[in-house]
Amino acid sequence: MENKLRVLIVHNFYQEPGGEDEVFAAEGRLLEANGHKVIRYTLHNDSIQENSMVDLAKALIWNNKVYHALRRLIQRERPQVAHFHNVFPLISPSAFFASRAEKVPVILTLHNYRLLCSNSLFYRDGEVCEDCLGSIFPISGVIHRCYRGSRVESAGVAAMLSIHRMMGSWKYKVNTFVALTDFARQKFIEGGLPEKKIVVKPNFVEPDPGFGREKVQDYALFVGRLSSEKGLSTLLRAWSALHERIPLRIIGDGPLAHQVQDASRTITGVEWLGRLKKTEVLLAMKQAMFLVFPSVWYEGLPMTIIEAFAVGCPVVGSAIGGVKDLIVSGKTGLHFRPGDAEDLVEQVTWVLAHRSQVLEMRSQARLEYETRYSNVKNYKDLMDIYDQARSRETATVFAQ
Repeated sequence: MENKLRVLIVHNFYQEPGGEDEVFAAEGRLLEANGHKVIRYTLHNDSIQENSMVDLAKALIWNNKVYHALRRLIQRERPQVAHFHNVFPLISPSAFFASRAEKVPVILTLHNYRLLCSNSLFYRDGEVCEDCLGSIFPISGVIHRCYRGSRVESAGVAAMLSIHRMMGSWKYKVNTFVALTDFARQKFIEGGLPEKKIVVKPNFVEPDPGFGREKVQDYALFVGRLSSEKGLSTLLRAWSALHERIPLRIIGDGPLAHQVQDASRTITGVEWLGRLKKTEVLLAMKQAMFLVFPSVWYEGLPMTIIEAFAVGCPVVGSAIGGVKDLIVSGKTGLHFRPGDAEDLVEQVTWVLAHRSQVLEMRSQARLEYETRYSNVKNYKDLMDIYDQARSRETATVFAQ
């Protein structure tokens, strides 16, 4: 019979909700549904305005209040595992020290590239940038104001990364790192994280939205943040060149909303639906012929693609980063060269000429979800990771 654990899960919410928040909530529910005790510790970036710039800079590197609060929480609740999703910027790496001081193993999910890149994206000025990969002090991120467009704030992030790299915080205070894809794992190894401590576990969709049995309609779908790294310019150029061959529905909001709105007026067949409820998004996926995923940066593991697979919607996506590995070309979707609108047009043209094969992809996409991204598979992987981290912590204690 499986032992039930007491699990501390920790997360710093950003001001704008995102996929990390969804995964934090979903994994907490998954643990509770399987009988484990979940203790949550969270902070929210809405409280940033309550602090001075100096206080924020100090907290970014070491938040003493969090350190002591976490130690008290651990002493009271006695968790057997501490699983961190995001500690930036308010919680800080001091949380890892607090957990290890109480002999609680630390798991850190690497949702983005923050430990290697000041803006966490490996993306600058409209293209992939790896200037800071492996740097002891990521000076390029400061010069180019990569965090929030501020040289001062970028210097604060760079200092945090540099200080904790030199302190060995990532090497000695984290028992297990969880990368979302094989591609991401390799990048973190290149960036200096200990290879033996990095495992791969993808995100999952919960609850299961069910295979889409609705009648497939004649439209393509984009779902996501309307921003440059998501490849909106590539998408719109492609649909301008497709000349009404298939309608495109765009769901989402963001800084390029005005550009998408203009396109919906000038490019026939492009329709902007704005931000919709999750149930409405999933229904749109179930009815779409395919999802377009034109990102031009190293995505983590996009929930949008997993959701599409879950409902049986094939994905035509950029062959970049982990996205290239997620889509099995010819089975669960198709690839096109990132940023290449002409190649995207070619792939869409192929789809329109091979509709029966695309319908077969729906079953393959659903099978991919069931095999790799279901809550059952994720729970098993999570337990294996916790067992591994606890074994490492036990070995460390006996070695002292």
